[in-house]
Amino acid sequence: MFTDYQETLNFLYTNLPMFQRIGAAALKPDLSNTIALCKTLGEPQKKFKSIHVAGTNGKGSTSHMLASILQSAGYRTGLYTSPHLKSFTERVKIDGAEIRQEYVIDFVNKIYPQIEKLKPSFFEITVALAFDYFAHDKVDVAVIEVGLGGGLDSTNVITPVVSVITNIGWDHTDLLGDTLEKIASEKAGIIKGGIPVVISERQPEVEHVFEEKALALGSPISFAADRFDAKANEEKGVVSFDIFENGTSLFKNLSLPLQGSYQEKNLPGVLETVRTLNLQGWSITPGSIRQGLEEVVATTGLKGRWQVLGRQPLVVCDTGHNLDGMKEVVRQIQRQDYRKLFFILGMVTGKDISSILTLLPEDAYYFFCQANIPRALDAATLLKHARANNLVGEIVTDVNDAIRAAKNVATPEDMIFVGGSTYVVAEIDGL
Repeated sequence: MFTDYQETLNFLYTNLPMFQRIGAAALKPDLSNTIALCKTLGEPQKKFKSIHVAGTNGKGSTSHMLASILQSAGYRTGLYTSPHLKSFTERVKIDGAEIRQEYVIDFVNKIYPQIEKLKPSFFEITVALAFDYFAHDKVDVAVIEVGLGGGLDSTNVITPVVSVITNIGWDHTDLLGDTLEKIASEKAGIIKGGIPVVISERQPEVEHVFEEKALALGSPISFAADRFDAKANEEKGVVSFDIFENGTSLFKNLSLPLQGSYQEKNLPGVLETVRTLNLQGWSITPGSIRQGLEEVVATTGLKGRWQVLGRQPLVVCDTGHNLDGMKEVVRQIQRQDYRKLFFILGMVTGKDISSILTLLPEDAYYFFCQANIPRALDAATLLKHARANNLVGEIVTDVNDAIRAAKNVATPEDMIFVGGSTYVVAEIDGL
């Protein structure tokens, strides 16, 4: 039926509801389709061990760091993440290698009768594809990143060896709830009976949600920040991390390629997860941990996390896109040494635009752009909101044109930041 990869991909993009294109209309808030697809495929999710990672911010970085550490320790490791930045195949990897295009074609052909019958979403199909691929290629373990929420996310048909929840913040409130407690409750849906759960941060307003759910299910719970502490050090624009366990130095001057100081919040969760695995009989040495962290970008191909694209002027992009993510981005920008800041900003609809814009520096000059997806917020609308928040700038719709425009006026001592939306970062040439 399908013989060409691009034809297959076009079918997936155009015939299946896709959240990154159309938003909430693509979501199906139950697991019935995923369960049915997995049953057709012979329950592939039961044929490999898994680690399940949820959270508002930090789940992508955490998933990639865990996968890299497991690879360094010698385990054949699957990694499922979303959305992709450049290529669909980024979503599904084994030991850092993206899924083979031929496998995607064969899978869609194999599952096509079920697609016709169930009318699943794009995400439901990609989850089933990932599980099928990991089972077929016999991974030892797969790190599975939740797409949205937790309990009703399509990935939540797995029974992991450990669950990880990174952070609770304001995002997708129309879908997950209008309080942090409601959002936390949905994320807590990945906690399984008797399965250990690691909470990366202590957040007083929501930690009781996780404690109560874990207690009800008999699940051992640990708060990573109680044991591990990570401190970012910056020298000549390069960040390294010192990591402590119960106050004792564990790693000094760890050269993490993920240069955002906000990784201070993610590293404890990663280390506590590794500790939990070792308590279960896994064999992950401090050497494997350090190697996995220091080689995470080379090992997994992770992009867009405080990624430096150029110097003189300093050009940085970051996929932080919700209120808490942008707080961390602004904090990181403030730590940089620059003369003038040029801020290339694009957003999608459905975000708390005014709250985010209130965070942004008024002394920057803005280029307002928009990603080439239906959910993109119109650049003219963004400019209007920005002006109401005393932000000065102009519209340059295409992100790459905006980068060129900023470079044309920037001096070597200036800084250019690109972000506001994962999809804006995804369209940067050469990323």
